[in-house]
Amino acid sequence: MRAFWTVVHRWMGLITAAFLFITGLTGVVISWDHELDEWLNPQLTRARAQGTPLPPLELVRLIEARHPEVRVTYMPMAAEEGKSIAASISPRVDAATGKLFEPGFNQVFVDPVSGEELGRREWGRVWPVTRETAVSFLYKMHYTLHLPVMFGTDRWGPWLLGVIALIWTFDCFVGFYLTLPLRKRRSTPAAPTTEPAVEAGNPQGAPRSFWQLWKPAWQVRWGAGRYRLNFDLHRAFGLWTWVLLFILAFTAFSMNLYKEIFIPVMSVVSKLTPSPYDTREMAALPIESKVSYAEAIAIADREARSRGWTEPVGYLYHAEYYGIYSIAFFHPEDGHGAGGVGHRELQLDSQDGRILGARLPWKGTAADVFVQAQFPLHSGRILGLPGRILISLMGLVVAMLSVTGVIIWWKKRTGRVRSAQRTPARAEGLPASTASVARVIEPQRGPQETAQ
Repeated sequence: MRAFWTVVHRWMGLITAAFLFITGLTGVVISWDHELDEWLNPQLTRARAQGTPLPPLELVRLIEARHPEVRVTYMPMAAEEGKSIAASISPRVDAATGKLFEPGFNQVFVDPVSGEELGRREWGRVWPVTRETAVSFLYKMHYTLHLPVMFGTDRWGPWLLGVIALIWTFDCFVGFYLTLPLRKRRSTPAAPTTEPAVEAGNPQGAPRSFWQLWKPAWQVRWGAGRYRLNFDLHRAFGLWTWVLLFILAFTAFSMNLYKEIFIPVMSVVSKLTPSPYDTREMAALPIESKVSYAEAIAIADREARSRGWTEPVGYLYHAEYYGIYSIAFFHPEDGHGAGGVGHRELQLDSQDGRILGARLPWKGTAADVFVQAQFPLHSGRILGLPGRILISLMGLVVAMLSVTGVIIWWKKRTGRVRSAQRTPARAEGLPASTASVARVIEPQRGPQETAQ
C-alpha cells in the first residue's frame, strides 16, 4: 500500500511542481504589492499639491472629461495625505461600431488636491513589462498564468490553477502519510545473544515508541551529504509547515473553482446566502446605469445610517456588466479590514437604486463566514502584518518543496536507470551456469520491482 501512495505522491508532485514554483515565488512578491508599487512608481502614487482634497466625484468628472471614451468604475472616497487617488476605468461602447473602445489603460492616477493627472497604466498588462506594470504583471500571473482568452472566456488560468490546487490539497495528506514510520512486521524473535542490543537514547534495547521512530522525519541532517540534505529539507519542511500548506492549497482551490465546485459543495454542507452577483448573469456589454454615482452614494448612506453604521463611505464600485453598485463603509485608517472583508458593504441596482443586499464582516451562516475567510486566510491578511510576513515565507517554502521534490525524483530515476543498465553487465560476467540462471530469473521480475 505504501508503494502505491509513493507513486501517487511522485506523480502528483511532478504534475504540480512547475505551477507551485511559479505561484509560490509570485506569492512572495504580491504579499507586498501596494508597498512595492509605491516604491517602484512614486511618480504615480505620490501627490505633490498641498491643501484640501477635491470631492471624489469631482475627480471622477475630471477624469471622464479628459477621457470621454472611458468611465470610472472604481473610486476611493477618501484621500490619504501625500498619496494620489487611483481610479479604475473601463471603456465605453463606441456608438459608431457597437464595440468597446480600446483606450490602452485601465487605471488613472490623479492628485486629490489639484485634480492633476499624474499618469495612467494598464494594470496586469502581459507585454511589455515595465516598471509601472511589473507588480501587477506578477499579481495577475499568480492567479491566471496570463493564459489567453480562448473560446470566449478568460477563465482558463484560474481553472487550471484550481485543478492544480485540488491535486495539491489531496497530496498534502498523501505526503503526510508517507512521513509516518513503517509498521514493523512481527517475526520470530532472534536467539538471545550475550550482548544486549544498545541504541542511542535506548540503552536497554527496548522497542522504540512511535515518536522515536517518527522523530527523524522532522529533522534536517545538515552534514549528511547533498542528497540526504535535499530529502530532509523536503520532508521536514513539509511537516513543520503542513497546516499552512494545507490552508494555502485549499483556499487556492476554493477561490479558483469558486462557482464551479466550491460554492455547490458548500451549499450542500451549510446554507449559503447568495450575493446579488450570484443571482445575475454577466452581460455581454456594459449596462448603462440610470442612477448616478451621487445618487447611489446618497441612497447607500441613508441605508447605512438607518442600520446604525457609523463608518464613512470608503469606495464606490460599479460592476457595469452586472448592473450593480457596491458601496463600502470603513474608516481609511482601518486598511479595509482583513483583506477587504473587514468592512461593511451595500449592493444597489444601478437601474433603480434598489438595495439588493449587504455584506457584513464575519456574519451569516457557517458557510457565509467560511466563504468570507478564504481570501484573508490565503493572503495572510487575517493576521495583519505578521500574517503577510508568514505568507511571504510560505511562498519560498512552496517553491523550495517543488524544487527538492523534483530533485528527489530525478536522483531516484537516475539510480533506477543505472541499476537496470548494470544488471545485464553483471550477468554477462558470471560463469555459464550462473549466467543462465540469471537470464531465467530476470524476465520474471514483477512490474512493481521493475518500475522502482
